[in-house]
Amino acid sequence: MENPASDSPPEATAARRGPAAVFTADFTSTSQWVAGRSWAYPNGGPINPDDNKLDYLVSDPAYSRSGTFRATRRRDGRWNAGLLTTEGSEEAFTVRTGDVLEARVRLPYEMGAWPAIWTWRDGDQEIDVFEYHPDNPDLLELTNHVRGGNLYYRDPAIRPGAWIDLRVEFGRRSVVWWVNGRQVFVDRRGVGRGWYAYLIVNLSVCAGRYHPPPDPGVTEMSYEVQRLVVMRPPYLLEEDDEPEDGEGIERAGEVEIDGDPV
Repeated sequence: MENPASDSPPEATAARRGPAAVFTADFTSTSQWVAGRSWAYPNGGPINPDDNKLDYLVSDPAYSRSGTFRATRRRDGRWNAGLLTTEGSEEAFTVRTGDVLEARVRLPYEMGAWPAIWTWRDGDQEIDVFEYHPDNPDLLELTNHVRGGNLYYRDPAIRPGAWIDLRVEFGRRSVVWWVNGRQVFVDRRGVGRGWYAYLIVNLSVCAGRYHPPPDPGVTEMSYEVQRLVVMRPPYLLEEDDEPEDGEGIERAGEVEIDGDPV
């Protein structure tokens, strides 16, 4: 039987279909992820003391490839630390304007732990899906460094050892964060039309300037990322390059929040 005719334009029909997964993290995959190196660190690492980090990035799979991101104390006072990035990988996946990222993480217990999921490209383009410090046990840091926007979000469900569900929409006019299914921050800044950036997942260790360093007796810390998926709206999948006069296509795929498309 033939489908009935529709008066809806193709882009509106695409928007109604909902986003499709374009990236599902497999932390064991060397084609998806590079371990122990990132250009978010000076010279690609392994250290970044100017950012008040004790990290010494390592490629050892035990520090990141299982989805449990670990750090262990070294004799020189630094910490071997796990980091994965899509930058420099074979697939070289980038998140882009309009994408939606979802992740489920277990927060660390140890003082000095600094877990994060964030984006980076060419010395900038940073959106922090989340950062966490156990000295502020009920607080997540949600930040748009691209255009400026930040929320310190507090909730009793946020605590050391807790599982947290995160969702971030990288909108042109607003980056929108959800925590445990609740929309908590619409930054009214966004990332702009042509933004794109690589993903970074890591566990850093604080050196003490802004948050306490690890307790002297602590030799190991960790946090876990159980799931990380990036979804892309159909209008982006169908249009590799938006035409300059494609405002109707763009509006069809945007989400409206309080009367303002994201």
